[in-house]
Amino acid sequence: MTLGFAPPRATSLSSSSESANRLARILEPAQWSAAGIPLLRNPREIVSGLHSRHTPTPSMAVLAVLDHEERLAASASFVRRPSPADGWEFRNALLAHLRRVIPHDLRRRTPVRTAVLLYCREGDERWTEEDGAWMWGLRDACTLHGLRCGAYITLTRAGWQVLGEGRGGRRPSSDSLPLPLGEGPAELAQLAPRTASGASEPLRRAAAR
Repeated sequence: MTLGFAPPRATSLSSSSESANRLARILEPAQWSAAGIPLLRNPREIVSGLHSRHTPTPSMAVLAVLDHEERLAASASFVRRPSPADGWEFRNALLAHLRRVIPHDLRRRTPVRTAVLLYCREGDERWTEEDGAWMWGLRDACTLHGLRCGAYITLTRAGWQVLGEGRGGRRPSSDSLPLPLGEGPAELAQLAPRTASGASEPLRRAAAR
C-alpha cells in the first residue's frame, strides 16, 4: 500500500480557470485598433511632458487625463506590483488613481476628457500580454470613470511607442534623463493645465507611488 498526497483536482481546475480569466482580460493589437481609440495630435510632446514630470522607470505606469485640447488636466504615477499580468487588477489600480486626481464625468452624455497611459517596461517595442492587460484595464477604467479611452504608450530602452498606431521615437527612453520642466520644447506649454479662468497654472507632479 502506497501512502502519499495527490494534488487536489479542485486546485488544478482553479488554477486553469484563473489563467483563462486572465487571458480573457487582454486586448490584442487588432482589437485595440478596432476599438476606435482617438489618435493623439502630437504624441511626442505628451510623452516628453509626462517623462519630465514623473521620470518613469521600468514597471512604473504614468496615467494622464487630457482635456479636449490635449492639455494636461491631471496625472499620477505608480509602480506595478510584482504579480501576474491581469487586466482586472490593472483596471482597479488605474481607477483608484483616477478617483484620487480628478472627478468622474459619468453625468456627461459624451466623454470630453481622455485618459492616456504610459507604461515603462523592459523588453522591446513589440506587444506583450502584459501590454494587452494594461489596454483592457485602461479601457474599462475609462468607462467606469466617464472618460474617453486614449492611447497606450510603452517606454523602453529603445524609446517610446504608441501601440496600435505605429508611431514612436527614440527619445525619450527609459534610460533618458528627464528635461527640467520649463526648459524643454513646446510640449511643456501645450500640456500646462488651465484654471477655470483659462490661465495656465504652475505645472505640478501628481504622483502616487
